[in-house]
Amino acid sequence: MKWHRQLPDAALLVSLREGSREAFAEIYERYWKSLLAIAYSHSRNKTIAEEIVQEVFISLWNRRTNLRIDNIGAYLATAVRLSVFKQYVRQKRRAQIVEQAAVSPGVVWDEEKIHTRFLQQQINGIVEALPEKCRLVFRLSRAEGLSMREIACSMGISEKTAEAHLTKALKELKLKLRSLP
Repeated sequence: MKWHRQLPDAALLVSLREGSREAFAEIYERYWKSLLAIAYSHSRNKTIAEEIVQEVFISLWNRRTNLRIDNIGAYLATAVRLSVFKQYVRQKRRAQIVEQAAVSPGVVWDEEKIHTRFLQQQINGIVEALPEKCRLVFRLSRAEGLSMREIACSMGISEKTAEAHLTKALKELKLKLRSLP
């Protein structure tokens, strides 16, 4: 493992793409302190900062074969900043949901209901970002409960095309929801 310490970042990235745990460990050792400092400076919360750095490294390992990175330090720093921003947005949404729940008279909101509402908002946001036909097919299928045949007829497309749009929408949802905490 010591020989990895001598390698430049570019060589470590090549080894990482090939699945080298030693290269990953060396990248972690080189960058975790500075990434933690970045996360903490933006979040002002040590626990959140540590979680964000761990998530960024987990993502790096999980996506190692698909990533094309020129500068690992800049990539990781940007990933941490983006993760802090996403965390901030999630916290803000949760606070808004809790606030909305507090002003609704007679409604008791427990953590599960808040999480369900938060998740539904996340899904709605992802669906809104889908291409128009994918979004329409998804809504007709999931919200309206229409069959593929009914969707195809109402949109003037083949059933296979409707299925392809739904498959694309579901894949996008699955991908985006996996990145949520």
